[in-house]
Parts: sequence; C-alpha cells; structure tokens
Amino acid sequence: MIKIIKSSEFEKDGIVQKTVDSATITTAVAMVIANIIKRGDEALREYTERFDECILNSFELPESTMDNAIDEVEPELIGVMERAAANIEEYHRKQINKGFDLPPKNGVILGQKITPVGRVGVYVPGGSASYPSSVLMNCIPAKIAGVNEIIIATPPSNNENGASGMFNGVDARVIAAAKIAGADRIFTMGGAQAIAALAYGTETIPRVDKITGPGNAYVTEAKRQVFGIVGIDMLAGPSDILIIADSSADPELIAADMLSQCEHGPDSISILITNNRGIAEKVSAEIESQLMELPRKDIARRAIDDQSMIIITKTIDEAFDLSNTIAPEHLEILLSEPFHYLEKVKNAGSVFLGMNTPETVSDYYAGPNHVLPTSGTSRFSSPLSVDDFVKKTSYTYYSQEALKAASDDVIRFAEEEGLRAHALSIQKRVKKG
Repeated sequence: MIKIIKSSEFEKDGIVQKTVDSATITTAVAMVIANIIKRGDEALREYTERFDECILNSFELPESTMDNAIDEVEPELIGVMERAAANIEEYHRKQINKGFDLPPKNGVILGQKITPVGRVGVYVPGGSASYPSSVLMNCIPAKIAGVNEIIIATPPSNNENGASGMFNGVDARVIAAAKIAGADRIFTMGGAQAIAALAYGTETIPRVDKITGPGNAYVTEAKRQVFGIVGIDMLAGPSDILIIADSSADPELIAADMLSQCEHGPDSISILITNNRGIAEKVSAEIESQLMELPRKDIARRAIDDQSMIIITKTIDEAFDLSNTIAPEHLEILLSEPFHYLEKVKNAGSVFLGMNTPETVSDYYAGPNHVLPTSGTSRFSSPLSVDDFVKKTSYTYYSQEALKAASDDVIRFAEEEGLRAHALSIQKRVKKG
C-alpha cells in the first residue's frame, strides 16, 4: 500500500533516482562499445543474435517497407497517428528559431545563424513492446528543424520474418509511424550495440551527429559513454509524475493518473501532494481498488509500494514549494483554478492543468513532446524540442575603424590574462591600418 506522510517527514534524497547505478552495467556497455568500434558489423550481428535472438541478413529495412507497413496497419490507427502527428507538428513549429542579426553599429556586425544537425539517430525501444509514439515525438521535431537524414534504430523481435504485422522483426506500427513522421531509414538493431553503431559507424551503419530516444539502463549508459563523440538528448531515468490536489479533486481520477505512471516499470514514481488528509486516504483506497484491474498490476504494485507516496502539506503554497524541490517530469495541477497556480511552477518537465487533462493525453496526442527530463533534472533541462536538432553559430564582423576603436580595451584584457599573442594579433592589425 502507498505510504502517506507529512511534509516534515519527506526526504527528497529517497526519491531522486540515479540514471545508472551499476558498475556492472557500466563495464558491460564499455565492452560492447569497444567491440563495435573494433569489429563493426560482425560484432553487431553477434550481439543481435545473442540478445535479440535474431539472425539478420541485413540490418536495414528496404525503403519500400515503409509503404508496405502503412497497408498492414488498421486504417483507424493510421488516422489516429496522423492526427497526433499534426498536433505535434503544429506545436513544435512554434519553436523554430531563425537566428538574428543585430543592427550594424559603428562598423560592427554581430549575429547568430541556425544550422540543422546533419544526421540524427533515433532510438526506438522494441522487441516485446511497440512504441510508435516515440517515433513521432523524436522524428517530427528533427524534421521541422531541417535535419538532412533521420535514422531509426529499433531492436528486432524474434518472431519469424513475414509474420503478420512484422517486417524483418520490426512492428508495422513503428514503421508506419516512421513514414508519417518523415524518417529516412530504419535499422533493426537495439541495445548498447545500436548506440555504439550510430555513434561510431560500421560498414553498413552510417555515423550520426546526435542520438535521441529512450531506452533501458544499458541504452542510457551507452548514450552517456558516447556523449562527446556524438550529441545526445538526455539521460532518461525512471518515469515520474507529481500531482497537486485539494479537496475539489476527484480521488478516482488521481489514482488512475498515478497508476498510469507506475505501470511503466517497478522503478517509476508517483507522488500526490495535498493539503487534505481525506483526499489522501480516498486516493490510497482507490489505488488499491484500481490496481487489481491492471494487466501489469505486479509491476505497478512494486512502484506503488517501493517508490511512490502521498505527502500531506499544511497549504497549497507549501505543496508547490515541495514540487519545485522534487522537480518532477510530469506535474498535474488538479485544483479548481489551475491557471492561477501556473506561475508558481519553477521546475517541471511538462505541466497538465485541470481535471480534464491527464498527462496521458500529452504522452500521445496533444502536441507537446513526451521526451522529458526525469530524476529531478527539470531543475536545469527541458523537454525535447526543435532546439535539440539545430546548432547555433555566432558570427562577428569588425571594420578597420571599429577594431582600432576597440583595440586598447581588447589588448588590456589579453595582457591582464597573460596572453601576449592575443594582444599582438590586435596590435599588428592596428599598426598595419
């Protein structure tokens, strides 16, 4: 049963999860990466056979597969994905940054130009599960940003090739989502080995400039280890939700939303903060009742018992202070006037306002990205966006007269730091002028 505590009993350090906490995982991933660097496709093929139990003649799906997959998926679901994609595109197009030019001033021109990342690798979890929503959330912002080539890597299932709904071990729904989102190529590879292949390239896998997308602890650790060779979106930890509610909220709906996070995995975290003990006790009872109806009740049970909690505060203002300390991935404000409290939110990945806006609607459909900072990292990071797929380059121009006017200041700064060659690069130009 979920624990109910007072805010004075809350210990934040007991909630925040480390992205990787196993030396065994770190060592294993390092060995995989080293092997991919050394042996390329041969090692990738061996890992695919060992971990995914699949023997593949080719890692890349034929280009025609995207069209064939569309025909394999129910038209109703295609319609759902297309409407979701339209919402995601509309939202993310507002994030486009075109750079800027400052007005010329006394012979000085300054500005910033925006350039898309050249090639992006999107990791999509697969195997026993299917996540077409992850395809849409990662590929659409990249496409809007102008990325030249979007590559999807997804682990193959060991179902026989040619089985209904599968193409070379990849779920047709994932492939159809890739077509809708504008992805260019799909490779059937998963785990740390896929991240290594994307980061360093192999005989058949092109090297990318940035890797995005969620994965298990091995995928996350691999992203951490290849960062610097390529860019990454973030190091995602367990999913979490925090709900702030008062006596006006519906306990049944609160419990449903908390369980929606807990079914992700046993390390997921659901927190309710309320100033009303009656609501706390009713939510606790609802969780127990609804839990029994879930297909993944064993997973959700562990998350509820081990990771989750209900915290009782004296006031709603205290609830927001505590929420900002926790810095949740998802924050639901289930209060009678939720917009009144929006300005109190300082740290949260994504905010959901009112009883009719469960975070699930944004997981799939609303438009904002569902790739969000976890484990308290919303204190300093943001949801996946178009900005993640572009580079910002500053540029500077000084006329001869402008450089002369600034020369004394620049030379003084350079000499103050003991960098004589820097000062000379200015002095020599002024002398020649």
